[in-house]
Amino acid sequence: MIADTSRFVQVNEIILAGNKHTRNTIIQRELVLKPGDYIQLGYLPEVLEKDKRKLFNLHLFHTVQIYSLDAGDGKINLLVEVDERWFTFPVPIFRLSDRNFNEWWENYNHDFNRVNYGLKLYQYNLWGRNHTMTFTSQFGFQKRFELVYRIPYINKKQKQGLAFEMDYIEAKNVADSTINHKLDFFKYDRVLRRTNGIGLTYTYRKNFYNYHRIKYEYRQTTIADTLQELNPNYLGGDRTHQKYDAITYEFISDHRDVIAYPLRGYIFSLHLQKFGVGLHNDLNKTEGYASFAWFKEVSKGFFFSNLSFAYASSPNKLPYFNYGAMGYDKIFVRGYEVYVIEGPQFFLNKTTFKRRIFSRNWDLNFWAKDQFNYFPLAIYLKAYADAGYVNNYSAYEKRGVNTMLSDKFIGGAGVGLDVATAYDVVVRFEYTFTSQNTNGFFLHIKKEF
Repeated sequence: MIADTSRFVQVNEIILAGNKHTRNTIIQRELVLKPGDYIQLGYLPEVLEKDKRKLFNLHLFHTVQIYSLDAGDGKINLLVEVDERWFTFPVPIFRLSDRNFNEWWENYNHDFNRVNYGLKLYQYNLWGRNHTMTFTSQFGFQKRFELVYRIPYINKKQKQGLAFEMDYIEAKNVADSTINHKLDFFKYDRVLRRTNGIGLTYTYRKNFYNYHRIKYEYRQTTIADTLQELNPNYLGGDRTHQKYDAITYEFISDHRDVIAYPLRGYIFSLHLQKFGVGLHNDLNKTEGYASFAWFKEVSKGFFFSNLSFAYASSPNKLPYFNYGAMGYDKIFVRGYEVYVIEGPQFFLNKTTFKRRIFSRNWDLNFWAKDQFNYFPLAIYLKAYADAGYVNNYSAYEKRGVNTMLSDKFIGGAGVGLDVATAYDVVVRFEYTFTSQNTNGFFLHIKKEF
C-alpha cells in the first residue's frame, strides 16, 4: 500500500548509533528535525538526504545513514547510523617546497634539495566535540613550526566558535624577485628570512550553510641585509623588518553535496582584509576577493562545474613580499602551473565537464582498526577550459618586466582523469593546451576548486 505523502507525521525520537567517540550534540547540531517536530511525508526524504550530507561534510565519518522508522500513531523515529573515521594522524612530511609538482619539475629541475621533511600531527574530534589540533614540525628547504587549534562551538546554541594559531618560519632559500613570471630563488648559508605570527578567529554559524569569520592577526618578518641589497623593495622602503596587524572578515555560503569532491550544489565566499590597523602598520594594504563555484549533474554519471574568482587590492605600490598573485593554491589557469602572475587585480574562470567511469566502495576487513577498512574509489574522465586576466603592477610596467602574461587574457584547455578516494584524497592527471601555444602534462594532488 502506498503511503499518503501529503499527510504529516511527528518525530518521536532520534536514535544515534556508531558514534563511539563523537558526542551526540555534534551530530544533533546538523539535523533539521528535532523530537516533537512535524513534517509532511513527501518532504521527508529530501530533508534526510540533506542532513546526511551535512553530517558527512563534518569529515568525522566514513559513511552516514538516516532511516525513518514507523513508531505508530502518526509518529516516526529517526535512526542515524555513522561509521567514524580514525582521528589521530602523525603524518611524516616529505613534500616539495614549491607551489606544485609541475613548478618543481620544470622550473627547478626536480631538485630534491628543495624538499621539506618533518612531522605533522593531525588530531581531529578532540574530546568528541569536533575540536581540531594540528602541529607542524618541518625542516629542510624551509623550517616551519605551527600550531593550530579550532573549537567549532563555544556556546550552548552551537553557533559561535574560536580558532587560535601561531607559527614560526625561517628560510635560507628565498625568492628575491620574479623573472618572466617565475620565482627566482637565492640560496645563502645563513637564514635569509624569518617570519612569525599569531592569530585569533571568531566564527559565527547562524544556520546550517552560512558562516561568518572575523580574524585578528599579528605578523612580523625580518630579512638579512643580503636579501635587502638584492631587492631593496622586498619589504618596502629599504626595510629589513616589517610588522603589521590585520583584520579579516570572511563570509561563506556552502551548499555543496560533498566538500571533499563536490558534484552538486554551490559555494559562495567573500574575503575582505585590511593590513595595518593597529599599533603595527609597516604594511598598509587593503584586499578583497570573491568566488562562486557551482556543480551540477547534467545527466546520470555526467557532471558540470564552474568557478569564477575575482581579486582586487590597493594601493598599487607595495613591497615585493606582499604582492598579490595568481598562481597559488587552486587559483591559476590550467596549463600555467609553472608561472606566478602578479598584479593588484585579476580574474579567473574555470569550467569542467566530466563523466564518472568507475565508482566502488570496499570493506576490506584487512586492518585491525575498522576506520581503515573502508576504501572508496571513483574515477572521472574530464575535459576543461580556463581563462584568466591579470592587471600588472605599475613597477613592473615601468621597468618592462613580467609583462608576457599580464594585461592580456590567457587560456588553457585539455583533458584528464580525476581519482577520488579515502580520507579526501584527490589525484588529478591533466594534459593541457594553452593560448601561448604550449602544452604539457600536469599532476595535482588536490581537487580543482
